[in-house]
Formats: sequence, structure tokens, C-alpha cells
Amino acid sequence: MAVIERVISSVNSILWSSVLIIGLVGIGLYFSIRLGFPQLTRFGPAAKKVFGGIFKKEQSSEGSMSSFQAVATAIAAQIGTGNVAGVATAITLGGPGAIFWMWVSAFLGMSTIFVEATLAQKYRERDTDGQLVGGPAYYIKNGLGSKGLASVFAIALIMALGFIGNMVQSNSIADAISRAFNIPQIAIGVVLAILSGLIFIGGIKRIASFAETVVPVMAAVYILGSLIILVKFSNQIGTVLYDIFVAAFNPNAVLGGAAGVGVAKAVRYGIARGLFSNEAGMGSTPNSHAVADVAHPAEQGLSAMIAVFIDTILVCTATAVAILATGAHELGLEGVAVTQKAFTIAYGPLGEKFLAACLTFFAFTTVVGWYYFGENNIRFLFKNKSSIRVYQAIVLVFIVLGSYQKVAFVWEVADMFNGIMVIPNLIGIFLLFKHSKGILEDYDTQLGKGQKLSWKYEYESANK
Repeated sequence: MAVIERVISSVNSILWSSVLIIGLVGIGLYFSIRLGFPQLTRFGPAAKKVFGGIFKKEQSSEGSMSSFQAVATAIAAQIGTGNVAGVATAITLGGPGAIFWMWVSAFLGMSTIFVEATLAQKYRERDTDGQLVGGPAYYIKNGLGSKGLASVFAIALIMALGFIGNMVQSNSIADAISRAFNIPQIAIGVVLAILSGLIFIGGIKRIASFAETVVPVMAAVYILGSLIILVKFSNQIGTVLYDIFVAAFNPNAVLGGAAGVGVAKAVRYGIARGLFSNEAGMGSTPNSHAVADVAHPAEQGLSAMIAVFIDTILVCTATAVAILATGAHELGLEGVAVTQKAFTIAYGPLGEKFLAACLTFFAFTTVVGWYYFGENNIRFLFKNKSSIRVYQAIVLVFIVLGSYQKVAFVWEVADMFNGIMVIPNLIGIFLLFKHSKGILEDYDTQLGKGQKLSWKYEYESANK
């Protein structure tokens, strides 16, 4: 096991020290400039559409999701342990400055996810069951004409999210509930697997319905709980902001030279945990944005940006402020235990239970979202229903196994597979960027002429 851990650590140091950080930040900046910084110029209309969807039930055609259901499924996958345990890990390993770099990854990632979502819409297909399918595997195959690279991505996603990623979610749920209620972690893993299986077998409609019902409530409750901590520790707000911004560029000014945290670590863990949380550039959430029933692909691209904003700028920041304001990161804890300690300091014994409940909902919805992304890629690789049943069974086994693994090891494995799946996706979106830009220009042209939005999905039509 020690040898495996060293190999995984070495791979991560290569992937996350420079290769993916330069790739993700560089592509996000390039897209932002070429698209005119849509995360700023188009934020208002995009937010209005997404938040309006909370109160208005949208209809969708058979085999698809409504725009809000697709966004909710994406957010369900995005808001998980990365927002609770991941933020804590970023702070304990990279210092408070890691939060600044997490914000940077989210800001630039909003442009990246726009490109991913629009390409997923353009190159989606209908499978033999009449269900819409799409995502990086499909835009790499249909846009670049590379079935081989598409298959590499599909396999990496299934491993990264469906299997290893769901081990992370299960691990954090079991750890949090076990600490709060003294229940054996393996028992928690078994119960989680049973509940997950009941949703998996319901298919796309049950997954979409579950996401749009649970996601808005769970996010609002958690943010409210964190805001109350901010009010209780309002005298720490100035210190928290100082620590975040100064430590992003000069950790010694905040932590002292003996802390062992440099700018490189702040950047590495901030961006790595930011990616794990908001998934922009990873190629995961386009699997849900692809099946949204919208009039024009650009609409879903804009909505996708808001999902990244909600995940990182709102939820991750709420966690970071709770941890830094209470000083929970200075107590020698790791993972979700850091965030639980912050809520315990603020609320007493009730805080630990509140956090355990929130994390359970966060991670459980992520399990459902990541399962769906994996299923989408199983459909890409295999054309029979039996393969989906096999995939479901394997996912449930990993959920149980993940419930009692070491926290640090599970996170390292997740980082490695996330990094591997990012590479073919970045190649795809960079080479296909002109099509996304063309979609945005067509959207602006139709709006400028006062036309009713419309778009012809050539690959959907070709595969009917």
C-alpha cells in the first residue's frame, strides 16, 4: 500500500504542480478574453434564468431534462464533499491563501463551463432508447472525429467519478455521521448504497426530479447556517479576508516561515480543490447540460456558469469563512473533521450534527449526479442495457468500500483520476472553441433581431 500511495502522490505532483494548473487557468483566461468575459457581462440574465427556474416548473420533452433540472443535476454533482471536506483540506494543506486561488479557478471556470455546455448541446445524440446523451465523449467524437480520444475520456470519467469519486463522497458521509452519531462507518456505507440504488434504477426522470427538489433547499440551509457563524464571529471578518488575500501571495506574512506552506501549495490546493468542487474544465457536468431541453445552446451555457458561481463563490466561501473565523484549521484535524469542528465551536454539539446532516445531503446528491455522468459514458462505450446494470452494481460496491477508507488516501486517488480525465477534455474544448464562440454569436444575432430563439441540433437529428 505504501508503494501505491507514493506512486499516486508522484503522479499528482506532476499533474497538479504545473500541467493542469497551467492548462485550466490558461484555457479559462483565453476563453474569458475571447468570449468577452461572459461571467461579468452576462451574469445578470444568466442568474435570472437559473433562479427563476426554482419557482417555475419547466416542461421537457421525452428523454431529456428541463434547463433547470439539468442545472440542478450539475449543482448536485458539484456541491458535495469538495465544498465541505475539500475546502478544509485546501486550507490545512495550502493555507488561507488557497481560498483566493479557488475563487480564481471558479471565475475563469465560468467561461470554461460555458464552452463545455454549448459544445455538449451542439454535439449531443439520441440513443436507441430515444434518450438524449451528450458530453465530452460525444463532442470529441463528433466534433474532432476521434473515437479513440473520446473513449479515453469516457473510461477516465467512469473511473474518476462513478467509482473513485463516489468513494470520496461515501467516505465523507460515513466519517461525518460516525463522528456525530457514533454509528459504524461500514453500516452507513451499506445504507447509502441501498438509497442510491433506489434512485439509480429510476433513470433520468427520477434523477432530475430528485435534483431539482433537493438541491435548492440543501444549498440555502447550509449557506444560512454559515452566515449565522459569520454574524457570531463578525469581529473576525477583517482578519479572515486579510489572511485569504495576503496568504495567496505571501503565506509567511500570515502563517510564519515554519508553517511549510508556500505560494505553490496555496495555488496547487486552491485550484485542485476548486476543480474538484466546481468541476469546470473537468468534463463532468456537460453530461447533464447536454440533455437540457432549451431553445438555444447558449442559454444552457449561461445557466451552467451560474452553477459554478453557486458552488464555489457561495457555498465554498461559506465553508471557508466558517473555518477561518472559528480557527478550526489550527487544531491539527483533517478533512471533514475541520469543518465539523468549526460548526461545533459556533453552535456547540448541535453544530456537529447540523454539519453531518448537510454533508450527507451534499455528498448524496453528488453520488447521484456522478452516477448519472458515469452512466452517460457507459452508454457511449456500450450499446446494451446490461452494461448499465453491471455499472450500477460496481458503483454500489465502491460506495460501500469508500465508507471506511483512509481520508487522505481516497482524496489523493480522486485527484489523480480527476487530473487524467481533464486532459482529453481540455484538448477537445480548445480545438472546438470556435464552434462555441459561433453559438454565442448566433445567440446574440437572434436576440438583436428580436427573433424567437431556435437552433438545429444536427447530431440529434442525424441519430433519430
